[in-house]
Amino acid sequence: MDNVGIVVESLDEAISFFLELGLQLEGRAMIQGEWAGRVTGLNNQSVEIAMMITPDRNSRLELSRFDTPKAIEDHRNAPVNSLGYLRVMFAVADIDDTLTRLYKHGAQLVEEVVQYQDTYRLCYIRGPEGILIGIAQPLK
Repeated sequence: MDNVGIVVESLDEAISFFLELGLQLEGRAMIQGEWAGRVTGLNNQSVEIAMMITPDRNSRLELSRFDTPKAIEDHRNAPVNSLGYLRVMFAVADIDDTLTRLYKHGAQLVEEVVQYQDTYRLCYIRGPEGILIGIAQPLK
């Protein structure tokens, strides 16, 4: 897999949040024109993207803010059993420390931190703009 994409209204807030989660900003650019619309089916689009990369440099998260065309649907507060792409899960070294840092960026715990057998402590949080994110701390 090359990357997962998330569309946001505030690129700066989303970048700040994912930097705090441990990702690094790999690059930021405007993507415009008819050629890009031939890939997405959005015709003459204008979108600013930020490519975030995980610390191990194996995975990327593409954050996108569309100028044109404007977003027409909003799935940010959809429950976890909604159809379609819904969340991305990150492994962290210390879930409690990660939550403390992310709360300062507006993260909200969906329910509670739970332990799955002797394998993980994990939870879902709502990040910037209500984006659903999973975080898991391996216990072994």
